[in-house]
Amino acid sequence: MSKRILVTGAAGFIGGHCCRALLGEGYEVVGIDNFDPFYDRAIKEQGLSELLTHDGFVFHEGDIRDTDAVSSALEGSQAVLHLAARAGVRPSIEQPALYSSVNIEGTVVLLEACQRLGIRQFVFGSSSSVYGDSTPAPFSEDVTALEPISPYAATKRAGELMCHTYWHLYRLRIAALRFFTVYGPRQRPDLAIHRFTRLLHEGKPIRQFGDGSMERDHTHVDDIVKGVLGAVKWVDSDEPAFEIFNLGESRTVRLDRLIQLIGDACGIEPKIDLLPPQPGDVQRTFADISKARRVLGYDPTVTIEDGIPAFAKWYEETHGP
Repeated sequence: MSKRILVTGAAGFIGGHCCRALLGEGYEVVGIDNFDPFYDRAIKEQGLSELLTHDGFVFHEGDIRDTDAVSSALEGSQAVLHLAARAGVRPSIEQPALYSSVNIEGTVVLLEACQRLGIRQFVFGSSSSVYGDSTPAPFSEDVTALEPISPYAATKRAGELMCHTYWHLYRLRIAALRFFTVYGPRQRPDLAIHRFTRLLHEGKPIRQFGDGSMERDHTHVDDIVKGVLGAVKWVDSDEPAFEIFNLGESRTVRLDRLIQLIGDACGIEPKIDLLPPQPGDVQRTFADISKARRVLGYDPTVTIEDGIPAFAKWYEETHGP
C-alpha cells in the first residue's frame, strides 16, 4: 500500500509544489487549506485544480486551528507535512495576535492530533527569519535562535519549540525545516521577486527599502521541494528524533543586484523609489546547509542567475508580456 501524508497549506505556493512532488513519488496526498484571504483565492484554486485531477489526491477545506477538521483530514495518514501558516514579516507587525493564533495554536492542534491518533512522523515548515539579526553568518542550526525581530519570526520559533516539546513528551520523529527566501513559478504575489516583476511590467517604480545592501539567500522552489522530500523520507522511521535543517542555496544576493537581475531578465530598466529600511526586516540571511547535505541528501542546483530568467519567463507566459 502507498503511504498517505497530510499536507497543510496544500493550496499555497510551497505546499502545491510539494503535493505534486509527493504524488510523483507515489504517495497518497491529503491536502488541507483554509484559503486565507492574505492573497486572492483564485490563485490558489488555479493550482489546486491541477492537483484535483490526480487520483491520489484528496482535498479538505478547513482551518488548522479546527480540531475536528484536522482530525477528519488526518484519518488514515501516517505522516504530516505542515506548511500552513500566516506568512510575511511586515504584516505580522500589524496583526501579531492573528499570526500567533494561526502559526502557534494551529501547530499545537496538529501536534496534539498526531499524538492522539498515533501519527509519529512530522515535518514542520519553519523559516530563516528565526535567526534574527544577531546570528553570525552563515547561519548554523547549532546556534540557538533566541532573538527573532518580528512577530512572524517569533511564531515560527515557537512552532519549533512546540515540535521539540512533542518529540520529548510523545517520542515523535520531527524534522523542522528552515526555508530561506523561496521563489519560483507560482510564487506568492506579495513576495519580492514576484512583486518586482509585476511592477516592472506595469511600468511602475520598485520600492527599495534601504540602500540596497540587504542580502538574502534566495532558494528556488525546486531545490526546496527536494529538501522537503528528503525530510519526509528521514522521518519515516520508528526511532524518535527532533532535528532542525536549513534549506537554502548557501549564497547571498544583495537587494540592488536582485532588482537588476530581474530587470535584465524582463528586458526593462528598473525605476527605483528609495525608502527607509523597514522594521522587522533582517539585514542578511545566509544558510549553512552542511547538515541538510549530510543527513537529507540535500543538494541545491538552481542558481539565482538561472532561476530569475526562468521566473520571468513563467510570469510572462502566465500573465502576458
